[in-house]
Amino acid sequence: MHIALAAILALAASPALAATGQQLFNDNCAACHTTGAASTPDAPTLKGVFDRKIASLPDFQYSDALKAKQGGVWDDAALEVFLANPQTFAPGTQMYGGAPDPAGRKAIIEYLKTVK
Repeated sequence: MHIALAAILALAASPALAATGQQLFNDNCAACHTTGAASTPDAPTLKGVFDRKIASLPDFQYSDALKAKQGGVWDDAALEVFLANPQTFAPGTQMYGGAPDPAGRKAIIEYLKTVK
């Protein structure tokens, strides 16, 4: 019974976490990234990024570092590592910054899951 309650509480917290993630995204990521239909010259759109193949949008010129990761997808694990330190995930990527705080990173990932 406790496992079911924990699952319900986790689901209930997800929208709040996504809302926090949206604010963090707006404060830290939106200067380069958009959640609209098209990429900008500086960064790919993050609309539909969750479960999308890495470096797969035709309207953005990815770095060789991200092109080398094209066999993967942007899932929880990949986003976690990339946002923690983009240069560790893909040395030479054009993205620096990231989200070093684990709680903030989780919130941003939860938000990105909602952007479809």
